[in-house]
Parts: sequence; structure tokens; C-alpha cells
Amino acid sequence: MKKIYLLIIALISIQTYSQTPITASIGYQGYEENQAYFGEGEYQIFLDNVDGVLDKPVILIDGFDAGDSRDISALYGLLDFDGGNLADILRDEGFDLVALNAPQYSTDGKDIDGGSDYIQRNTMVLVELIELINSQKVGDEGLVIIGPSMGGLIARYGLTYMEQNGMDHETRLFISFDSPHLGSNVPISLQYLLNYFAYGQNNADAQLLVESLFNSPAAKEMMIDHYSAHLTVGSEFEQDPTILLPIGAIGFRNEFQTELDNLGFPQNVRNVNIVNGSSNGATTGTPGMLVVDSTLDLGNNITVDVIMHFAPAADDINTVTDFTSYLFGNPIDGYSADAQSFSYTDGLDSTPGGMGSFSSGLEGINDPIIIAFLEDLAQEDYSFIPTYSALAIDTENYWYVAPNLNDSPFANTYIPTQNEYHVTLTPQNVAFALSEIIEEPLGISDNNFSTKYTLMKNPIGEQIRLKLNSTHSYNNVQYSVFNTSGQQIISERLQNPSEEISINHNLNTGIYFLNITDSETTYNVKIIVN
Repeated sequence: MKKIYLLIIALISIQTYSQTPITASIGYQGYEENQAYFGEGEYQIFLDNVDGVLDKPVILIDGFDAGDSRDISALYGLLDFDGGNLADILRDEGFDLVALNAPQYSTDGKDIDGGSDYIQRNTMVLVELIELINSQKVGDEGLVIIGPSMGGLIARYGLTYMEQNGMDHETRLFISFDSPHLGSNVPISLQYLLNYFAYGQNNADAQLLVESLFNSPAAKEMMIDHYSAHLTVGSEFEQDPTILLPIGAIGFRNEFQTELDNLGFPQNVRNVNIVNGSSNGATTGTPGMLVVDSTLDLGNNITVDVIMHFAPAADDINTVTDFTSYLFGNPIDGYSADAQSFSYTDGLDSTPGGMGSFSSGLEGINDPIIIAFLEDLAQEDYSFIPTYSALAIDTENYWYVAPNLNDSPFANTYIPTQNEYHVTLTPQNVAFALSEIIEEPLGISDNNFSTKYTLMKNPIGEQIRLKLNSTHSYNNVQYSVFNTSGQQIISERLQNPSEEISINHNLNTGIYFLNITDSETTYNVKIIVN
């Protein structure tokens, strides 16, 4: 009867934490707005699998998501990696995940696409959620906040805002996940091409894409180089040939970065960082390289040439976008745009950084020219979040050299040697996150996963060290280490160990499972290598 009662209580708890709307109590007035609006969001609490009590909250904030294509379920799935899901692991260890999504909504007569709205307005929604979760949680455990991409800017802004306005965020750890602290990059060549299709060719699909991805408030705040700042006065798509150097959206980019820089970082919290860009200067392509050179036969003796390049090397000028249509081989329409790089650095498109894809988001444009463009790409990837931006290192102008992590404001950083796709989780950076989030050894309490064996350190060092209890006997002990795919990596049998078992290893960074079997029973525990 007691088990049935507990089951009913558990079911009631799960049902209580369904998807819930939340509205900020602090409004925000955007740069081009004539009044303040109160941001809205929706959140869902996923209780842990240990006690089912909201006592160790980890808040996950959605990043840029125009059109709310990523709901809370998909946001949870953003924590998938090869070997599991970070949220699932945390919940198995007693942590509760709180996922915050930015939906589309209408307020005070204004339609707002939350996933691409002002970062500041989304910040105020996070502030509201932090105060709510702190009022509901059991105990005094500090919050952990994970901010992927734009979510990292929202978290950084929100935590700092609370500190500077006398609000206790009760947060112990902030994890920035490949966030554009110094801005994001979308190749200016792609911006020019899509905007030309949108307004030079009156393509409705392209217009929707340009407005949602490039002209939303958040995009204008983050993008280092924005096509709109290069246009000739009075034209929706023609480039001003005198404005070739990178420049952000007028009235948005400089204003936001100045505001963010003046805020700084939160002080009463441990700030750590996961970066997807390379640590050793590995590039994504090369400056000025060819992206696509496509010729399309549209029938009726009409052909189209589309040529695109990366932004050029330092101080160089090149044609990044060139579009020409022909009738019977004679040009009938054309569009061309140039770009110049600063004298102190090569263009952003090929910098070390978390990668984006040219094809991402373009699949929805049902246009034969765009289809041919995607099929003929010579270079699929580009630098979306430059490594220096993710590290918030503003003391280096040349973003191609290997960074000095001591110049970054973060207390600890995971950074790979090769460029990875933006906000990609791997066993290695998941292990880093777990080592920061879990302040006690993973999967055990007080270092003990039995009365016989004590794991002396987790995350482990150069050895896996197990302390043995002298009151027990140890006969025919076998230990094995498995990776998250179930593959056995290490195995050895010991006859009569005493005092301590030390296991040498050359394991890569990641999550593993240690299995110990002796003459009496079997024990299992997760371990971290970092």
C-alpha cells in the first residue's frame, strides 16, 4: 500500500511541472521602440530521478530561434551527445533541469518573436524565472545556468543585471556554451545573395528568411557584419561601393556590444566556458576562397551564374557575391557586391570558430537557383562564432592566432583542437560540464559506492584510485572500464588486493563506467576523465 501511495505522489509531482508560461515583471524598450514591453517565455521543470524534489535546479536557456522552431522538447534534445544526454545524466545524479523557451507572442498590441527578440528583453524573462525557481526550490542549493549560444549572452546579462541591482540570483555556476560575447558571423556574401533574391528578385521565401534571420533585433545586436549597413541610401539591395569594411547593423550592433562590455561578467558566480572553435588556430577554409561557382540552365535559353567567395585576407578587397543571368548567352540582369577586410586581420568567414553551414535554413526556399547553389557548394562550412568571440578575449585583433586562455575572463574553459559545429556536445565537453556541475564524485555519495570500495577522486587523475576497507576481504576482484558505447576499454583481475587499487590509464577526456566484481557482489559507478 505504501508503494502505491508513493507512486501516486510521484505522478502528481510530474503532472504539476508541465509547460508553464512566464512573464517578466521588468519591461524593456528596444532601440527602435517607443515604449517598453514585458517579455514572455515558457518553462518546464524536469525533476530528477533520485528524490523527485526540486532541490538542485539547472536552468537551460534557449538560444537564437526565429519562429520558435525549437520547442522545449527540442531544447532538451539540444543536450544530446554521442553517448547520451547531459540532462538525463544530471537528473540521474539528483539534479533538476529547468528548460526556458522563448515563444512567439503578442503583448500590448505588438507581435514579438521571442527567439529572435532583443536579448535584453529575454534577459528579463530569465530574471523572473530565477527568482521564481529560487522561491520554489527546497533547500539552499545554488543554481546552475547553462547558456548555449545567445542563451549565454542572456545568462551573462541577467546575472550581472541582478547583481548590479541588488537582486540575489543564488547562482553558483554559469556555463557559457559557444556564446558570441564579441559577436557572431554570417558570411556577408550569403547575406548579400539572399537579400538580393528577397528584394531584387521579389522572392517571398527569401524575404521571410532575411527578415527573420538577419533583420530581427537579436541578429542585429549580434552580427559583426550586417548587409544593411552597406546598402546605398534608398535601395533595398544595392551595395554602396564606399562601404566595404565590416560594419554592424546601424543603431543595434555597437549599442548592444557597448552595453554588454560595460556590464562585464557576473562576479558572485563561477563563470566557465565551453567553446566549439579551435584552440590551435585551425581555420575553417581560407580567406577569400571560392564558396560556390554554379551555372544553372532555367530553360527557354535562360542561364544563371552564381559565384561567391569568403571575405578576403587582411586589407584585401574581393568580389564576394556575383549573380548574372543570361538570355541566349547575353547578360540581362546582374548583381555584384565586394568586401574588404581590416588591415589587422583576415576576414571572419575562415577564422577558427564554432562552425555554421551555408545550407542551414536555406532548405525552405523553393527556388531553382538556391537549390542549384546548395548542390554546387565547394565550401559548406564557415566560422559562425569565432573562437575569440566565444572566449570574450578583446585584447587581440588578429583572430587567427591560437588564443591565450589566460586572457579570457572565464575561470575555466573547455576548448577542442579542431573546429566543431556550433553548440555541439561531445563526450569530452560533457565531461567538462559534469566536472563543474557535480561538486561531489559522480554517481556516489561521500566517495563511497559500496562499504568496500571508496573512489578517492572523481573526476579522476592519471590513475583511478580505489581505497579498500580493511574490515572486508577481497578475493578474485575484477575491474573493467567501459565507454558510453558499452565498449570495454580496460580489464584486469586481482587475486587479493589490499589497502588500495590503483589503475593506470590513458583514457581520453570523457565519461566512462567502472565495474568492479568480486567474490561477493558487483559494483558500478560513472567516472569522469578531464
